[in-house]
Amino acid sequence: MASAQQLIGLVKSHAEGDADRFFDLAMQLSAAEEQKGHTRLAEQLRQWAHTGQRTSNPTPKLTPIAAPRGDLALFLAASYPTERLGDVILSEPIGDELAQIVVETKLREKLEEKGLKPRRRLLLSGPPGTGKTLSAHGLAGQLQFPLFTVMLHGLITKFMGETAQKLKLVFDAVKSTRGVYLFDEIDALAATRGDGNDVGEARRVLNSFLQFLDEDTGPSIVIATTNLAEILDRAVLRRFDLVLSYDLPDPASIRQALERRLIGFSTAHLSWKKVIDCAIGLSTADVVAAAEDAARRAVLGDRECITTKELLESLERRRSLQGLGRGGNATKSSALSVKGSRKAVSVPVKGRRRGQIAE
Repeated sequence: MASAQQLIGLVKSHAEGDADRFFDLAMQLSAAEEQKGHTRLAEQLRQWAHTGQRTSNPTPKLTPIAAPRGDLALFLAASYPTERLGDVILSEPIGDELAQIVVETKLREKLEEKGLKPRRRLLLSGPPGTGKTLSAHGLAGQLQFPLFTVMLHGLITKFMGETAQKLKLVFDAVKSTRGVYLFDEIDALAATRGDGNDVGEARRVLNSFLQFLDEDTGPSIVIATTNLAEILDRAVLRRFDLVLSYDLPDPASIRQALERRLIGFSTAHLSWKKVIDCAIGLSTADVVAAAEDAARRAVLGDRECITTKELLESLERRRSLQGLGRGGNATKSSALSVKGSRKAVSVPVKGRRRGQIAE
């Protein structure tokens, strides 16, 4: 019969909604029983394992979580993201690192047997519109974890000691309710000590944040994003297990983003060189917004073809709205996703469940 550890692993993977781990363990048990001559039991285990995989993979069933209550509800929002890491266009280094975080989280027990722990504190840094927030959504969705977004406007107050008290509530939740906890635009909380008018209170808040990070032993993942890594206190950077740098899209990524967002329209006659040259220096969110602007005008004009002229005009309008000058230099692309307005907008991609191009 199955060992106690195998049974514990089976029950644990089921409780955590880890369908892949549950299937692997069930198949291991089936093979072990077959070796012992228990062919009927082995066949039943295989059948139930395959049945569970077929029903769970297309639309994973997620156990609803109770929304934060009381004071916590004022600065902590809960959701179950539908995005997956495969829905975000990531540079290879960043994609590999986030995929490794998923593996480490799922195989935590294996690491702990050797005295190791999975990385759980991530800092995502880069310009606005490059996919940092969507990456947090994708990671939570990939792990089938709830996403808890910390709303800093409700967390930070002018009253002495109150922000630290609220931070304690958040980190108490980090310890008691497993999930991905997102501190979006952490600059307001973790700027260099000594900045601002109320130096004493700012220092107390930052010290509290650092203390809570040090005391965090899991099982949740904490993700912080920043547009201004250079103003973060160095002590904050040292507390994170992994710091990933996101950049503006390069030419290949610009084209990929435009092609995904313009699925359903004819782009056969586009002058891609002119379009890409015009888009250099814009964020992915701006590029996608320009593509949507051109698409709307085509639809209202009863056309299915996107012309080079109207796409260039849309890109220039977007650049003008953002107050950006021409001639910006592109940097390497770290992450793209398809976002429509301010949040993610899903678009169909052949051979995939969905595609997104990021903010």
